[in-house]
Amino acid sequence: MNPVILWPEGAPNAAGTTDEDIPAIFPYLAEGENRAAVIVCPGGGYEFRADHEGEPIALWLNSLGISAFVIRYRVAPYRYPSALSDVRRAVRTVRHRAGEFGVDPARIGVLGFSAGGHLASTAGTLHDAGTPDAEDPIERHSSRPDLLMLCYPVITLQEPYTHAGSRIALLGADASPEAIEALSSERNVNADTPPTFLWHTSEDGLVPAENSLLFASALGRHGVPFDLHVYALGGHGMGLAEGDEHVRRWTDECASWLKLNGFADPK
Repeated sequence: MNPVILWPEGAPNAAGTTDEDIPAIFPYLAEGENRAAVIVCPGGGYEFRADHEGEPIALWLNSLGISAFVIRYRVAPYRYPSALSDVRRAVRTVRHRAGEFGVDPARIGVLGFSAGGHLASTAGTLHDAGTPDAEDPIERHSSRPDLLMLCYPVITLQEPYTHAGSRIALLGADASPEAIEALSSERNVNADTPPTFLWHTSEDGLVPAENSLLFASALGRHGVPFDLHVYALGGHGMGLAEGDEHVRRWTDECASWLKLNGFADPK
């Protein structure tokens, strides 16, 4: 299918008309009807979107019987809240067009890597129920994902564990302490945060594993189910990690978790 433009009349605060100004989702639809769906947020420090964390992930999800939508969200020079607006709109759009896409509107997850993991975590913690009387029917839908998958995510924007580049690209070098705290996702977890799968490596020198630990700890405090996997070796940005015999198992463990939550085919 062709890309689905999230705002055909122009995105909020769009600064131009190039592809980078036009948020979109790229569908990778699994065969069959009433499939679960996952919106994939590639990483890139809120400065770009990494190709190896987009289509290859969508095709892996398809192998599990899950439809995938890779999102082209806005990155620098765009700042908050542009990317969050984009992923919220993506969730609403997939729900609104669920029949057309052959997906179940009650089984929509968001998966993100690195800064895309931060974006996914904000989708899961700063969602809303929609606006019932909105003129745009898409805006009447909830933006809450039903599941989250966070892969070596940036979670906190606070020192000492943040990734400074992502924070600067998202909020600017002069961001206030209040803004930094407000976008630190571990502080926004509550009992309505979706069940979450997280993985990281303890050797990650770019985004410390404490990011995943902080989010998992917050989920635990609020009674939200989670799977947490921290691998002893391996760096950052591994994607499917096909070249690492140990870390590549994250896809099997995530597939098992997706089956447990009724997303992946049981076979």
